[in-house]
Amino acid sequence: MLGLIAAGLGLAWAWPWLADRMAGGGASAATVALGKTVYAERCGSCHGARLEGQRDWKRQLPSGRMPAPPHDASGHTWHHPDGVLFRITRDGPAAVVGGGYRSDMPGFGNVLTDEEIRAALAFIKSTWPERERAYQAEMSRREQEKTQ
Repeated sequence: MLGLIAAGLGLAWAWPWLADRMAGGGASAATVALGKTVYAERCGSCHGARLEGQRDWKRQLPSGRMPAPPHDASGHTWHHPDGVLFRITRDGPAAVVGGGYRSDMPGFGNVLTDEEIRAALAFIKSTWPERERAYQAEMSRREQEKTQ
C-alpha cells in the first residue's frame, strides 16, 4: 500500500512535466506556444491557418511550382524526420529536395532563429494524432542513429 501511495505522489509531482512534454512530441508547452505564434505569422498564410495547405496541393501550379502542402495529418509532413523538416524550413524545399524541384516556399534561415523554426515544427507536431506523431518520432530516431 505504501508503494502505491509513493507511486501516486511521484506521478502527481511529475504530471505537469509529463503533460508539458507530451503536448508537442517532447516539446514544452512554452515551445509549442511560441511555435503557434511563429506558424501564424510566417506559415499560415500559405499552409493554412488550420494547417490544411493549399487546394490541390499535389498538382503543379501553372508556374510549374508546387502548392503549399498541408501540415495536418492529411499531408506528408509527418513522414519526414526532424532534421529534414528543419532543413526544409531553414533552407527551403528546393535546397533540400534538389533535382530542379520548384516551390514558392523560401528558406526562413534569414528570418527565423533555429529556436523559432524548431518551435514552429513542435507546434505542427502537437496537432497530429498519436499514430502520426509516433511514426514521425521513429523516423527522427532512425535519422539520429545514422548521424551518430
